[in-house]
Amino acid sequence: MATKKTEKQENTRISHTASAIERDFAEHLKYTQDADVFHTTMQGRYNALAYSIRDRIIHQWDVSRKVQAAAKAKRVYYLSLEFLMGRAMTNNITNMGLNDEVSKALKDLGYKYEEIVDVEPDAGLGNGGLGRLAACFLDSMATLDIPSFGYGIRYNYGIFRQQIKDGYQFEQPDNWLRDGNPWEIARPDLRYTVNFGGRVEMIHENGRDNYKWVDTEKIEGMAYDTPIVGYGGKTINTLRLWSAKAIEDFSFEEFNMGDYTKAVREKVSAENISQVLYPNDTQYLGKVLRLKQQYFFVACSLADIMRRFKSISSNINELPKFAAIQMNDTHPSIAVAELMRILVDQECLDWDKAWDITRQCLGYTNHTLMPEALEKWPVPMMQQLLPRHMQIIFEINARFIPRAAAFFPMDGNAISRVSIIEESNPKNVRMANLAIIGSHAVNGVAALHTELLKNSMFPEFNRIYPEKFQNKTNGITPRRWLLSANPDLASLITETIGDEWITNAEKLSSLRLFADDRAFAQKFARIKASNKVRAAEFLKRDCGIELDPDTIFDVQVKRIHEYKRQLLNAFNIVILYLRLKNDDAYRAAFPPTTFLFGGKSAPGYVNAKLSIKFINSVAAMVNSDPQVNKGLKVFFMPNYRVTMAESIIPATNLSEQISTAGLEASGTGNMKFMLNGALTIGTLDGANVEIEQEAGKDNVFIFGHTEDQIAALRGNYDPYDFIREDDEIRAAVELIRSNFFNIGEPHAFDQLFHDIFDNRDKYFIFADLRMYADRHQEAMDLYRDNFKEFNRKAILNVASSGKFSSDRTIREYATQIWNVGSFPVPLNTDVDTSIEDARRH
Repeated sequence: MATKKTEKQENTRISHTASAIERDFAEHLKYTQDADVFHTTMQGRYNALAYSIRDRIIHQWDVSRKVQAAAKAKRVYYLSLEFLMGRAMTNNITNMGLNDEVSKALKDLGYKYEEIVDVEPDAGLGNGGLGRLAACFLDSMATLDIPSFGYGIRYNYGIFRQQIKDGYQFEQPDNWLRDGNPWEIARPDLRYTVNFGGRVEMIHENGRDNYKWVDTEKIEGMAYDTPIVGYGGKTINTLRLWSAKAIEDFSFEEFNMGDYTKAVREKVSAENISQVLYPNDTQYLGKVLRLKQQYFFVACSLADIMRRFKSISSNINELPKFAAIQMNDTHPSIAVAELMRILVDQECLDWDKAWDITRQCLGYTNHTLMPEALEKWPVPMMQQLLPRHMQIIFEINARFIPRAAAFFPMDGNAISRVSIIEESNPKNVRMANLAIIGSHAVNGVAALHTELLKNSMFPEFNRIYPEKFQNKTNGITPRRWLLSANPDLASLITETIGDEWITNAEKLSSLRLFADDRAFAQKFARIKASNKVRAAEFLKRDCGIELDPDTIFDVQVKRIHEYKRQLLNAFNIVILYLRLKNDDAYRAAFPPTTFLFGGKSAPGYVNAKLSIKFINSVAAMVNSDPQVNKGLKVFFMPNYRVTMAESIIPATNLSEQISTAGLEASGTGNMKFMLNGALTIGTLDGANVEIEQEAGKDNVFIFGHTEDQIAALRGNYDPYDFIREDDEIRAAVELIRSNFFNIGEPHAFDQLFHDIFDNRDKYFIFADLRMYADRHQEAMDLYRDNFKEFNRKAILNVASSGKFSSDRTIREYATQIWNVGSFPVPLNTDVDTSIEDARRH
C-alpha cells in the first residue's frame, strides 16, 4: 500500500537535513539517471549527488533573483576571458554548509563522499592567476551579498591536458564536458546574434548621420548558467558562459547534393569560436580566432546587460545607475567600442552623451607589466572583422588626441605613446590604451604594480587622468583555499579563535597570540605533516610520482614563463647537486628536500616548453644518482590544475615566488601558500612586497635585485660578470653547457641557452642566483636546525594573511570603483514556491 507523502517529504529538495539529501540522491539516481542495481556507475552517482545539491542551490538562486529584482539592485558585470573554477562539488557543499549532512547521507547508503567527489573533472576555463582570481572574486561577491554576473565563454575544451613525454610537454584536449556538466543550466531562450565582417553604410535620417552595419556573417551566442554560491548558502549569483552556435547549422540543399562536409560547414565554423581556450595565435588565423572570441563574448554580454536593464528602466541615461562593468585585463576591452556602438547606433544617443555613459559604466583592471603582453590587433584585421568598431575607435582616438596634446605640447613621442593607434606597419589598435581612455577607473593589482603602471608603463596617461589610477591588491577566497582545501588546519583555527575568520579573514591575526603556544604549535606541525602524507598519496594516484613526506616540500607551481624564472630554481638545484656530489660533510648534513614544479606553457612558447624539458632532464639525473637521491629529489607534476593545487599547497613548506622584480603584477599563488603556512622565498615583486610587510621581514626569505636595481642594470648587464666571479655558479654553468643533462639530445637546449647565456639573460637569472642560493640554504638550514622556529614563522604567516582575502579586495572595488551595495538574501529551507512559480501568469 502506498505511503501517504508527508509535507516534509514534499519539501525534500529544499531541506538541508541528511535524510532529505539521502532521499533526493536516491530519487535522482533512479529517476534522473535511470540507475538500478544492475546498471549504475560512479559517474551516475556523482551526477545524482550533484543534482541533489543543485536542487537546494536552485531554490536559493530563485530567492536571490527575486530579492535583487525587487530591490532594483545595481549589479556588477565581471567580464573575463578566463574563469578557472576548479571542481564545483566540494566548493558548493562547503559554502552551503552541508559537508556533515552530505557525508552522513552517503555513508547511510554505503558510499564514500571522497570517492564520489573525485569523479569530477576540473573546469579548466583558464590558465593561471587571471582565471583563478576571477573565480575568487565571484565567490566573494556572492558571500558579500553583492548582486553580480560573471560573463565568459563556455569553452568545449578548456586549457589543454598536459602530458610529459621524454621530458617534453605535449598538449592533449581537455574534454571537460565529455560526461556533461550537472551544475550548469542551458538557457536556449537566451540567444543573441553576433556579427562579423560586412560593411558600414551611413544614412542621413531624422537630422543625424546613422550608421548601419550590413552584409555581415552572423552567429548566435547561447547562454549557459552556473550558480555561484556565497558562503552560508544565502546569496547565489550567476556565472553566465556563452556558447557559439550557427544560425543554420545544417544545409539540406548541400547534403542532398552530396556535399556532406559543406552541409555542416557553417555549424563547424561558428562553433570554433567557443571550442578552445586560447587558440595558438602565432599564426594569422589563430589571431583572427582570438579576436573573434573576444568580441563574441563581449557582444553577447553587453546585449544581455542591456536586456536586463530595459526590464528595469526605459531611460537609457540611467544605465550607470544599474550596471558596473569590469573588464578583467585587455581581453574584454572591445567593450568600449561595442557599448558606444549600442548607444550611438541602436539607442540613437549623441556621441558625447554615449561617451559619458560608457565611461561611467566601464572599469579596467590591468594585469601585466610586460609591454609585449598588452594586446594589439592589426588595423586591417579589425577593419575586416569589425568595421563599425574600427570607425568608432578612430573617432575615440581623434577626439582624445587634442586633449593629450594639451598636456604634451610639442611632444610628438608622448602623444604617439597614448594614441590608441600604433603607427607601425601595419598599424595596430592598442587595446590597453582603448580601455584606459574608455573607463572611469583603472586599477593595478598590487601596490608595487600600480606604482609601476603610473610611473613606468603609463606615465602619460597618469598625467592626463591622475584620478583614474588606483590600486586593488589581489586576494584569494579563504573558503576554497583554507576551509575546503585544508580542513584540519581550518578546524584547528576555528577551535582556537572561532569561525569569524571564514568571512572576515582579518580575524586570523588573533593567531599571533598562539605562535609561541607549545600545544598549538605541535598541532599545527602535525597537520602540516599529515597534509604532506595526503599530498604524496594524491600524486601517486594522479601521476605516479612517489614522494617522501618526511622531506622538505619546496614548491614552485605557476604558469611556465621566463619571467617567473623556473630556471633560476633549476639552476640552484644544479648547484645543490654539485655540493652533494663533491662535499661529504655537506651531504651528511643536508636536510632531505623534494623540489616540486608544476605549470603549463603556452603551446607556441618555445623557451617555456624548453624550460619544462630542462627541469625534467635535471630531475632525471638527480633522481637516478644514488649518491644524492636519498637527500635530494626533483619532480615536475604534469597537468597542474586547481584540484592538484588544493592537495599540494597545504603540504608545502617553502613557497617559490622568484620572478624578476618589476615583472609580476601581483601573484595569487603566493597568498595561497602563505594562508596555508608555507614560508615565502621570493623577490620584492608583485604582492611579495605586501606579504613581507604583513608577515614581517624576519618571517620571509626575500632576496634579489629590486625593480629599481634591475632597471639600473638593464643597460650594461652581462651575465658572465656574475658567472666568472662565482666558483659555484661557474661550475654549475659548465656542467649545464657540457650537455650533462641532455645526453642523447646534444642540441635540445640550444635556443634556450643562447637566449640566457649569449643574449644577455633578459630576466637576470645570474644577477640574482647567488643571493637566491644563499637565502635558499638559509631556509633549509633553519628547517633542519631549528624546526620550532621554522614552524613559528609558518604560524605567523597564516596569522598575517588576512589582508589577502578576496573579500577585502571586493569591498574596495565595491566602494571605490563600482559604487554598489550589498543586498542580503534570507535563507529559505522551509517554503517551496515551485507550485506557485509554475502557475500560468
